[in-house]
Amino acid sequence: MAIDHEMEAPPEEPGLFHRFRERVRRNPLLNTAWRAGVFAVGAAVLIGGLVMMVTPGPGLLGIVIGLAILATEFAWAQRALHRAKTAADRAKEKAFDPRKRRRNTILGASTAVLVAGALAAYLAIYGLTLPWNIEDPTFWT
Repeated sequence: MAIDHEMEAPPEEPGLFHRFRERVRRNPLLNTAWRAGVFAVGAAVLIGGLVMMVTPGPGLLGIVIGLAILATEFAWAQRALHRAKTAADRAKEKAFDPRKRRRNTILGASTAVLVAGALAAYLAIYGLTLPWNIEDPTFWT
């Protein structure tokens, strides 16, 4: 009869951060201050991500990071983060659909050709003069 000499690993001790967090949770005032700080930082990053959706910048990344920060303390943020990840996975699958990729490539190329044509026409008519420096805008009226 063989004897199994596998030893059970002792349970891991919580790390420094987990011990700190448990200590903070035991004090209601510190816990509220901690949660308020996490909310302030997470909300700031989330709002920055929302702003970057309409301005240059990685808006989706900011939103996901803001939700991840908030999800460390709030259950509603965990649910929102899960929905955002699910939506991102669906969007990724749609983006890799060969028919849609082909369509998007054709639309992007045709838009680039139209913009290049409009730029060439502008340069042919006005040269390197900026639109607000044109003295006789008869073409525009």
